[in-house]
Amino acid sequence: MSIAFVLTNTELSSDMEIIGKIKDILANEKDIEYEIQGVYGIYDIVLKISSNNEKKLRAIITNKIRKIDNVQSTLTMMVIEEQE
Repeated sequence: MSIAFVLTNTELSSDMEIIGKIKDILANEKDIEYEIQGVYGIYDIVLKISSNNEKKLRAIITNKIRKIDNVQSTLTMMVIEEQE
């Protein structure tokens, strides 16, 4: 299973709205599991997302999550499957 952690910077006070949008995007995706939390610190949102289809996982992060309005930047860390 492919797992990614996506750390997200957002425009000020837009984190709850973005969390809602990410949940809406992922609710319509089959074979995707996720956990999402707002956090304090350098990043505003932490998303753990997993799927058996790594290509689909990368496409969702790149083409959907990163393009949400008020997302300033993301840092994606893919888990090394051989070390799970």
